Amino acid sequence: MDRRKFIKKHNAGGDKCRNTRVAAEVETNTLKGGKKMKILVITGSPRKNGNSNTLADNFIKGAEAAGHIVARFDSAFKTVHPCIACDKCGTSGECVFKDDFEFVKNNIIDADAVVFATPMYYFGISAQIKSVIDRFYSVNGQISRPKKAVLLLTYADISPKEAEPIVSHYESMIRYLNWTDAGKVIAPGVWTAGSVKETKFPQQAYELGKNL
Repeated sequence: MDRRKFIKKHNAGGDKCRNTRVAAEVETNTLKGGKKMKILVITGSPRKNGNSNTLADNFIKGAEAAGHIVARFDSAFKTVHPCIACDKCGTSGECVFKDDFEFVKNNIIDADAVVFATPMYYFGISAQIKSVIDRFYSVNGQISRPKKAVLLLTYADISPKEAEPIVSHYESMIRYLNWTDAGKVIAPGVWTAGSVKETKFPQQAYELGKNL
């Protein structure tokens, strides 16, 4: 056999194997490099088609389009007993209540980012999402480490000042947990279910998820 033909023939197979290996290494390095993240989205609205849930939907679409892995917890449709300050968990142990918070626990510890989507209820976050946040206490020692955080907020008023208490609460919480704010979408002037769809905010939520 002609030597040059022999080398060309066998190098072709080698190139195929090498290209496959390189592609696998690139994918592995991408995952290790943090470009593909595990994200936990926690919603607080009891309206399935509510405005904050619409923002959550669009954020998730953007995040998944970017290849991120998203787990969603709709707290208003789950059973999460409020924290009773019994301190049985010791901030890093087992909570006395065995309920749907187990899903949050199983997803938040290893999450790279945590997203809070809530409507404004009487100038604060919804009671449903607050119960979930209060139960963070039971995993406090396991989640107090660097993560990204996002706030998606909707409310009926149009004054930016009315959003300040919720923003302040969010910022104080993530500062305590050593998390970093990765962005906020704050949508004022939306009251009736679905009204946020006629605004720029769903697209902003999508872009935030895609570029997190």
